[in-house]
Amino acid sequence: MTEQYRAGAKFVIGPDGSPLSIADLPPANTRRWVTRRKAEVVAAVRGGLLSLEDACDRYRLSVEEFLSWQRTLSSHGVKGLRTTRIQDLRARPTIK
Repeated sequence: MTEQYRAGAKFVIGPDGSPLSIADLPPANTRRWVTRRKAEVVAAVRGGLLSLEDACDRYRLSVEEFLSWQRTLSSHGVKGLRTTRIQDLRARPTIK
């Protein structure tokens, strides 16, 4: 599922390789989810800056939506998080 939450992390490494703190995260009232913002939230949860529950509460996300971002990021990188790309990926059968 998600990597272990480490309470009290001051910063994590963001998707672009730079340090990411709570202050650098998207605002709680974010409505437009561009790929960078999605990747930042996933990095924050993976690195222990936010717990999964905190991230879902803060951004009004379902656990399933967050986990889909995480899976897509792991499988296809930041570019895979584009809405149009997600639609393309869903249309294709998965090859294992």
